[in-house]
Amino acid sequence: MILLGVLGGQEILLIAVVVLILFGGKKIPELMRGIGKGVKEYNKAVNDIKDQFNDIQEDINDMGQKDSTAKDKPEENKE
Repeated sequence: MILLGVLGGQEILLIAVVVLILFGGKKIPELMRGIGKGVKEYNKAVNDIKDQFNDIQEDINDMGQKDSTAKDKPEENKE
């Protein structure tokens, strides 16, 4: 959303007028609905990737803790 910081009020109004002319009043709600669904799917995918990353990170941390506890225990000599 860095682009919105660059656009002023006049530019946004001009874009809205151009979209209205190109798509017409009846197509705009359908267009916005499609954009909303796309953003929702994108956010879901991002959250899924974050969850997978966190799961992997937890597994790695658990493995590290198991290794450190195994090193602390003395080895038994089996003869």
